[in-house]
Amino acid sequence: MSVRGEADCSLRALVLTAGLGTRLEPLTYLRAKAAVPVNGETLARRVIRWLAAHGVRELVLNLHHLPATITTSAGDGSDLGASIRYSWENPVLGSAGGPRHALPLLVDRRGDDPFLLVNGDTLTDLDLAAMLSTHVSSGATVTMAVIPNPRPEKYGGVLVSDGGWVTGFSRAGSVRESYHFIGVQVAHARAFASLPDGVPAETVTGIYPQLIASEPRAIAAFVTHASFRDIGTPADYLDTSIQIAAAEGDRLVSGRRTEIHPSASVARTAIWDDVKIGAGAELLDCIVCDGAVIPAGTRHRRCAILPAAGREPKRTARVEGDLLVASF
Repeated sequence: MSVRGEADCSLRALVLTAGLGTRLEPLTYLRAKAAVPVNGETLARRVIRWLAAHGVRELVLNLHHLPATITTSAGDGSDLGASIRYSWENPVLGSAGGPRHALPLLVDRRGDDPFLLVNGDTLTDLDLAAMLSTHVSSGATVTMAVIPNPRPEKYGGVLVSDGGWVTGFSRAGSVRESYHFIGVQVAHARAFASLPDGVPAETVTGIYPQLIASEPRAIAAFVTHASFRDIGTPADYLDTSIQIAAAEGDRLVSGRRTEIHPSASVARTAIWDDVKIGAGAELLDCIVCDGAVIPAGTRHRRCAILPAAGREPKRTARVEGDLLVASF
């Protein structure tokens, strides 16, 4: 541990960026979830910058869905003070299978050093040094960062004993008192080493209950009141982007090669790359994705807009001319 409040600089981290991002559709038709811009900077870059600021600079990102959107954004990490390698998955291997596949990049041969597991959509001000100190002193195989569950009706829960040990997990809507996992863990290789490589596997719905059953003190909870920002759905994404824009300065309209007619009205709207917005168009609380061309005089409110490109609309989506429009 660093006396300056940084994490151990030798610690490596796996940033989980391989997921399909189905809850974030239709945004993830065009970009991997970790490649969506939040107030002008992709989620992946925000997570990398946060880890590097805490002294964790050797990073692995796993890839599957639209991988070029992540590699183009993150590169080798050098401009963010990090060194990045990539772990490729085909098929996507899940929250446990992904770490198992990446173990050779995270720990020395036959080693069991701890490493960080960080969800690629994690936006938090968690004190990593304090979490690592708790992990080391507990002797746990895995430590999960959790906050009091802010919305049990929406989020599944982590069940924690009075002694700080994870005893199980609950589904969204459960009335049991629970905590909410905020996407950061410390883990040892032994948690994943017995899994077959290249086979999909999950943590919360798979190996973690097995770990707890075999050793009640296998998984510790680091209870914190750190901030947590949700990017789960298009509505969550836009609300979080607007909140961050208010704190950092508004860069919601920061896409490259974007043209907005002077007579257009754009408010509380995230604009991605290669977007054109015609004369007199009105956009309020919208997400305009890569390559969308908004015709003159059209009005949209609280929806995601992207090129239709022959895609069939799902749920609340519809096709308007050359655009797929999904209300949220």
